[in-house]
Order: sequence, then structure tokens, then C-alpha cells
Amino acid sequence: MQYKEIKKTGDKLSILGYGCMRYPRKNGRIDYERTENQIITAIENGVNYFDTAHMYPGSEETLGKILAKGYREKVKIATKLPIMNINTKEKMDQTFETELERLQTNYIDYYMLHDLTYSEWKHQQSIGVLSFIEDEKKKGRIINIGFSYHGNIINFKKIIEEYDWDFVMLQYNYLDEYYQAGKEGLEYASAQGLGILIMEPLREGMIINKLPNEASKLIENFKIKRTPAEWALRWLWNNPHVDVVISGMSREEDIEENVRIANDVKVNSLTEDEEKLIDNLKEEFKKSIKIDCTACGYCLPCPKGVDIPLAFSALNDKSIFRDIKTTVMYLITTYPNSSASNCTKCGKCEPKCPQHLDIMNNLEEVDSSFEKWYYKILCKIVKAIMFR
Repeated sequence: MQYKEIKKTGDKLSILGYGCMRYPRKNGRIDYERTENQIITAIENGVNYFDTAHMYPGSEETLGKILAKGYREKVKIATKLPIMNINTKEKMDQTFETELERLQTNYIDYYMLHDLTYSEWKHQQSIGVLSFIEDEKKKGRIINIGFSYHGNIINFKKIIEEYDWDFVMLQYNYLDEYYQAGKEGLEYASAQGLGILIMEPLREGMIINKLPNEASKLIENFKIKRTPAEWALRWLWNNPHVDVVISGMSREEDIEENVRIANDVKVNSLTEDEEKLIDNLKEEFKKSIKIDCTACGYCLPCPKGVDIPLAFSALNDKSIFRDIKTTVMYLITTYPNSSASNCTKCGKCEPKCPQHLDIMNNLEEVDSSFEKWYYKILCKIVKAIMFR
């Protein structure tokens, strides 16, 4: 495993971080035994940065239980204050105590304000977040402070300028090079000495599982044989400003592949032909993606039960693959309780969307594309066959 020293903290972090949002599941619950084996395997292979959050169901508790078996001092834990649910200083204190208890630790190495916007930054200051941070730093219970971010470059720079942050976590991958804070934000934060942590390196699996047909052919026919995931990760680690890439590794083969890449990848090592390949992959995606949703789920829960990320993912799938299977699977998984047609345009989702999508109108497009009467009849027939 290779490590990078974070300028402001002095820590040497593994360039591969472990994302704890999506542990493997069994019968609808976290598969603890399998998760434990995966996390220990990652640690034994040199991974020393683990990213979780208060809002990830069961994540902190599971990680804490595993690390308490003699692994806590071998790793750095990152978790987050769910500022979207915090309205008082007392609530900050209570939430932080809960996180320490869940993680079975008395300090957090890398603590973040979760999904920070500029308006929320101002609000949190007004209710005492700065005194909370400084008090906990003095106690040694917060070692380093940062924030995760999904907004634009203008507000990103404002937030960085207004506090002495240690690190930042950005959404960044080859599809999002000029999206949100993007490349400019990454380079700006790095120039200020902040540690740069990368989330969504594979765009919630889209870069792996939803490659347009032409993009798949480009990879298959290229002279160097690599998986879509390896191309995406090598593109990130090629960038000298990237410190840690956080990967949600829910399968054993994911850990094996990611560790292998992190062992031998080099900064500025992509050739001109390799960079051209990735540029071509971007172009193929741009031709096909209809809604630029990352499936973060911040728009949920919908009062009417609409599964918004799934609806948008289905529309993108239909645009990419152009087959009836996408429509059938969408209806099987959503109709009638969580389908797009249940949207009443109450508007509660849109202010919570980090991508600022026109969610309500986009759901109308999903409805018109998938929920025609004859598709619903087909769905009922398929369900009857599948679940008889």
C-alpha cells in the first residue's frame, strides 16, 4: 500500500480509503461476519483510513465493534456531523457523544461537517459550531476538522477562506471533473494545504455498471487491458493533488482489485493515449446520461414514497441500454408504492439535492417514459410469474 502525508495534519494516510456507507447485506441487514472479514482484510493490506457517517444506518456501530478487537490504533476514523439535522449547540454535543459511543472510541481522527453548503455554514456558525469544534479539539476528541461538499466552486472557496480547515472531501471522478467544485476546487484546496479526500470515485457504480455500449467497446479494444474501475481509479491517482480515494468496497474482489492498483499506481503516469481513452469514455457517457443524479439519497425520504434515485437511474439506464428490461425492472421494483407517478410536487426534495436537479419535472419524465398503462400490465404479468 502507498501512503501520502497530509500537509496540515502530518498523517500518512493510505491512498485507498475504505468507504463504510454500503457494507454487504444479508436478509436485509448488515452481514456482520462478512463485513468484519472485509475490513480486517483491508487493514492487513495497509488500508488505514475508514470513512463513515452518523447518517449511514448501522455503519458507525459496525465499524466500532470491529475496530474494538485490537484494530483501533492501526487506523484513522472519519465520521460526520449531520448538520442538516442540527439546530442547537446541545444537539451537536449529543450527536457527537452518540458517535463516540457507536464507534467505541474516545476521539475522532477526521471529523467533518456533512454536506456543507454556504448557507448552512452560516447557520451552523450562528448556533455555535465553532465553539463546538474548538472545545472538542482542546479536549483531544476531534483531531482534525474538515467538511464534505457537493456545491459550486464560488461557495466552496468562501467556506475555505472563512476557517482554518485541515481537509476537505469532494465528489470527484472523470465524469465530474468540471462538476460541483470540480478540478478547480480540488486544486484550490490543495494549494491552501488542505488534505484532499475523494468520494464517489466510481460515480455510485455508474462508471462500472452502466457503461454505454460504445464506451465498453473502447475499453475492450484498448491495447492495455484494465477494468472500468481500474481506469477510473488510475485517473484519480494520476492527479498529484489527490491524497485519498474513498472506495465503497462491498465485495471481496473489490478490495483485492483496489489494493492491487493502490500498490503500484504512480502520479502523472497515464500516457497520452490513456488520457485520450478516458476523454472518449466521458464523451460516450455525455451522449447517454439524461439526469445527472449521483444517487446520494439526500432527497429522501419522499412523503409519498417515491424512490427518486432509483427513478432517475432507471431513466439513465433506458437511455444508455435502450431495452425493455430496464422498464420491466423499474416497474417491478417501484410500482405502485414508490413509483414516480406518486409525486405530488410538494417540493420537499429539491432544496436537499446537492446537484440542484429539477427533481419534480424530471420525475414527470420518468412517469411518462415508464408508466404507460401497457407497461403496468406487463409488470403485473412478470410479477405473477416471478412470485407465484
